[in-house]
Amino acid sequence: MSTAILTGPPAPGSSLDADLRSLGFDVRIATGAEETGSLLESVPAGERVALVDPRFVGHLHALRLALTDPRFPAAAAPGALTAQSEARPALTRALTAATAVSVTVGPAGTDGPADDLTGTLADALDADGVAVHRPQLGTLVATVPTDAEARHEARAAVEAVDEEAVRLRSAVKAQDGFFTTFCISPYSRYLARWCARRGLTPNQVTTASLLTALIAAGCAATGERGGYIAAGVLLLVSFVLDCTDGQIARYSLQYSTLGAWLDATFDRAKEYAFYAGLALGAARTGDDVWALALGAMILMTCRHIVDFAFYEATYDATASKSPSAALSGRLDSVGWTVWVRRIVILPIGERWAMIAVLTAATSPRIVFWALIVGCAFAACYTTAGRVLRSVTRKAKRTDRAAQALADLADSGPLASLVARVIGRPGARGAGVVFGAVATGGLLFAVLDRPFGDRQTVIAAIGYAVLAGAAVARPLKGALDWLVPPLFRVAEYTTVLVLAARSDSAHALPAAFGLVAAVAYHHYDTVYRIRGGTGAPPTWLVRVTGGHEGRTLLVVALAALLADRGDDFTLALTALAVAVALVWLVESIRFWVSSGAPAVHDEGETA
Repeated sequence: MSTAILTGPPAPGSSLDADLRSLGFDVRIATGAEETGSLLESVPAGERVALVDPRFVGHLHALRLALTDPRFPAAAAPGALTAQSEARPALTRALTAATAVSVTVGPAGTDGPADDLTGTLADALDADGVAVHRPQLGTLVATVPTDAEARHEARAAVEAVDEEAVRLRSAVKAQDGFFTTFCISPYSRYLARWCARRGLTPNQVTTASLLTALIAAGCAATGERGGYIAAGVLLLVSFVLDCTDGQIARYSLQYSTLGAWLDATFDRAKEYAFYAGLALGAARTGDDVWALALGAMILMTCRHIVDFAFYEATYDATASKSPSAALSGRLDSVGWTVWVRRIVILPIGERWAMIAVLTAATSPRIVFWALIVGCAFAACYTTAGRVLRSVTRKAKRTDRAAQALADLADSGPLASLVARVIGRPGARGAGVVFGAVATGGLLFAVLDRPFGDRQTVIAAIGYAVLAGAAVARPLKGALDWLVPPLFRVAEYTTVLVLAARSDSAHALPAAFGLVAAVAYHHYDTVYRIRGGTGAPPTWLVRVTGGHEGRTLLVVALAALLADRGDDFTLALTALAVAVALVWLVESIRFWVSSGAPAVHDEGETA
């Protein structure tokens, strides 16, 4: 339980004490700044503590937003201030300073700085380097009236606002896709409230969404029309639950680091499991679509890494306004263009709706071709716009951004050794040039030479060397954010082409499993960086070879096992199992025990 300290006795008729207790606070009352400091010291260092002005008038949800959001070390609203363990020392220093200058805390009507002790302390925390979150309250009321007339007006303002309606609206993500906004959220928010009132957590609903999607994949794997129809319906149900878990988190402020990881990784697990179910179902009717399934998964994963890399490269960069950004801003001022642009990028809502409808009505082959065409168009549209923005504005990348891109590159021991040996060659922006040459050379060799040709091994060695050159210099060039996506294209596509050309039975399903395992690692890296904990440990990347090491290994296995029947399939399967086990065990250990700040993925709509 957290502790709330009222800096004086509550005003007559106030429900503040009960409101704070309903939010999980143990309420204590102080009679002055000195006693407030004593009570603060008595609260265990690891607990959240809140200081509340006893004259506070406002909505309960305003207090909830200000005092219970776990994502921020400190937060404040008029008359209320909270600090988690990492901000407690700064709060103690601020309160000590306030006491030293004789800032007294008394009943309503006291003159001087004590009339706004919480505000004074919040400003002191900001000055001490602790970023104090101040939630946007909108129409919610949070105020500290100084006389009876002001209190009467504040209470009237509270009565005039439907708090529950505001809370339901705020449960919905501010920016979402067209399908989610107009076809899911109008009713899923009520499902979220129903779940929250019955004590269901976002993580439980996330798990239910995963299980529903896995059942949908099993139905698709039957290869029968009835199974496909059931799969389509269940996939939509899974998506409704997927929306609901985030809405529960926003409705009741149940954010967590583990929840963000589950929400992000389960989305990919659900989608890729459904792809596998469709491929298995098609195989039952004699149609082999594993190459299409793997191609769709590669396209989607590479598209996401473009999104992630561009975000990491630009969100804290200083840059001039680009013409394309100005045009985008003008288009955003026209309502219908916003929705058209969100639809054409085929975000998760539109994508899952398309998959569900086509699964129920057509065949797996049609589903995958629709996915590939739609996602390819969306990827070209978004990537072209980001490239145009990058080359038309002068941006100064930060060291943090360069490190994030280096972490996303997933360079193993071979590339790291090359980078150390050759130092920092070339001008800024050379990274994307080396990356493009490395990827192009490898894919040309893999596509041009017969399966198992020894020259592809030489090309893979060249790829490893050029990949090292790409990351030798900090990735601060205008287009260096393309380096991680280029490496993903090289690794995943090499596995796809070799498996498709292999005469080994079931090589493509094994390749699907390998790419899924590697993609899991890459998504895990993204969300560790976004959670503020940094990339996975270096030893983990080294043990699993990095992108260049795994690529070279797969190419070498193809050359060694080209004439040995199903051995290539067995080798891909063993590699998939090995990397999946290593990454799953370590990432689960990390996310369950992580001390990272609580977050919940608001996420891109894709």
